Amino acid sequence: MEGASQALSAFTEQLVRLNGAMAELFKSGNVALFTEMNAAVKEMHRIQHGSKDKVLQALEPECAVIWGNFDMIVKVLRTTENGEIDPGAQTALNRLLHNIDGSVVNIAKALEIV
Repeated sequence: MEGASQALSAFTEQLVRLNGAMAELFKSGNVALFTEMNAAVKEMHRIQHGSKDKVLQALEPECAVIWGNFDMIVKVLRTTENGEIDPGAQTALNRLLHNIDGSVVNIAKALEIV
């Protein structure tokens, strides 16, 4: 990513942060990692949304998948009682996380970091 803009570099750092939190979530099942993921997603959105950087603009479709699916994760988590994730909520969370993971991989490929 030689010659990348500061915004693109910052976005990429957050993408790596998000990917790391997701990997740990998949491995451990620790739902507290959603807080870390939320922070990364918010920062990615702040950097990408309305950016003048052509590369960041080109990533909009994949970013929209991340934003939308993470918003749905938050909604699903808010519907759980006492933080207990029932099988239906778990199925929904797994699908939403899968969608985010796919977009993270597509962005990483587009940025040639994988």
